[in-house]
Amino acid sequence: MSDSGLTHVDETGAARMVDVSTKDVTARTATATGRVLLSGEVVELLRSGEVPKGDALGVARIAGIMGAKRTPDLIPLCHPIALHGVKVTLDVEDWGVAITCRVKTADRTGVEMEALTAVSVAALALIDMVKAVDPAAVITDVRVEEKLGGKTGRWSREPE
Repeated sequence: MSDSGLTHVDETGAARMVDVSTKDVTARTATATGRVLLSGEVVELLRSGEVPKGDALGVARIAGIMGAKRTPDLIPLCHPIALHGVKVTLDVEDWGVAITCRVKTADRTGVEMEALTAVSVAALALIDMVKAVDPAAVITDVRVEEKLGGKTGRWSREPE
């Protein structure tokens, strides 16, 4: 760890990948959420299954899973780890779509970045599927809600 207390920076200030080889392998889980704000027209199209490009929610769900699996390719200092479970849920609400992703592993480091990436990629895929109808769609509130396992045990976001 550097003098700054940042684990991904060495004593010279250079970015580095943290050595996790001495950490214990434990079951680890992370849950992240996000929202895609959409027009009422798109919400109705999603509810009726009549989005012009096809199954927008299904495409977003698969994109989220793929995003979780590709996280170390996208985030420079993220460790490639085996993912043992990825569940992406998309719930259509009156204001748009709520996205939740839960990622599980048994490894030496957590899966928060995989959960966040899954939510982000699912949201991007959803926007790609509906942008012709709603070019003003907005991705918002992407955040970790809970993480379990490892040295720190359980952490969860305080209710708002």
